[in-house]
Amino acid sequence: MVPQVLEEALQLARENQPFVLATVVRTRGSTPQKSGARLLIRADRSAVGTVGGGCVEGDVWYLADRMFSRPEEARPVLQRYRLNETLAARSGLVCGGTLEYFVQPFFVSNRAVPLLEALLKALREGPPLVLAMLVESPDSPDQVGHGLLLTADGEVSGDLSLPAGALETIRREGAELLRWGGNRLLALEDGLSLYLEAFTPPPVLVLVGAGHVNQEVARLAAELDFRIWVVDDRPEFANRERFPEAERIVNAPYPEGLQQLDPPENSYIVVGTRGHREDDQALEAAVRSRARYVGLLGSRRKTLLIFRRLLAQGFSEERLRQVHAPVGLDIGAVTPRELAVSIVAEILMVLRGGEGRPLSEIKSVWPQLREKIGRPAKTAT
Repeated sequence: MVPQVLEEALQLARENQPFVLATVVRTRGSTPQKSGARLLIRADRSAVGTVGGGCVEGDVWYLADRMFSRPEEARPVLQRYRLNETLAARSGLVCGGTLEYFVQPFFVSNRAVPLLEALLKALREGPPLVLAMLVESPDSPDQVGHGLLLTADGEVSGDLSLPAGALETIRREGAELLRWGGNRLLALEDGLSLYLEAFTPPPVLVLVGAGHVNQEVARLAAELDFRIWVVDDRPEFANRERFPEAERIVNAPYPEGLQQLDPPENSYIVVGTRGHREDDQALEAAVRSRARYVGLLGSRRKTLLIFRRLLAQGFSEERLRQVHAPVGLDIGAVTPRELAVSIVAEILMVLRGGEGRPLSEIKSVWPQLREKIGRPAKTAT
């Protein structure tokens, strides 16, 4: 959804058409959207994107309408919104968290063209960028809405003046975001608040082995906007007909194919070849790579044998413990498609920082219910 909003923003900016852009910059607890969600409202009051609907979006629409009605008074604003029980009941959103969003008017919008072009280029093809935008400044309100761009080389450019200490903070915090994406809101001295967001190409999923399971993994992961790369030494398996979603297909022995692909840091490798010997060679090449995630498809016994050899080869126990083997979450998967769900779910867990536990355990309502009713809940018989 974010690229679609930015693409629309760029189109309007090139035509110098006014619009208002709202960005969720921080959330706590249960909220309808998470940081990075965006809503663009055009002058005719049509929109692209969402920041969650209900009472939250109603406030954004109210602010945008006021900005369009009085453009000479329009200023960027950071709003803090607590979704308490009263508001939740009124809006139909059953949430109980805190959400902060930044609403910014673009009325001479063509000034934003270079920035929007740079962000969309970073999203589509890289290299990645981090946008650091000032969203709160009691002493310099005219600077609110201005920003800086940070590159992987540590270069900073833009129209925002900040103390040297703040620039170092941006470089330090932005370096991690540049690797794997994400965003964060930073509170600095003197009441300054900076919103940092990484604009990186979609993560790469490298499928080592073009069998039935990895074919299903490719289909599912492509729907989640992963870039799909495939390596297999069998052209009759690794080809466009079987992997239409693939951005790159390499027909080569597995170690050479992985070396040719050279997976970036923000990549996820799933090893699932046709046999033990090939898995062994492929996994050795995978653990030598920069990939954030390496998973091995197969049995516990196969994992044991391969790990034993790699330890004898000099690989550290710490590195091998980082390998997800056997790959996937325990959901009782049997068929190739079910196994794909298990594998992609584990990759998303790593990507998003999840726990891999049932939400009914993590967010159980029973402690709160017992506290409210003052006695243990009875079990129906």
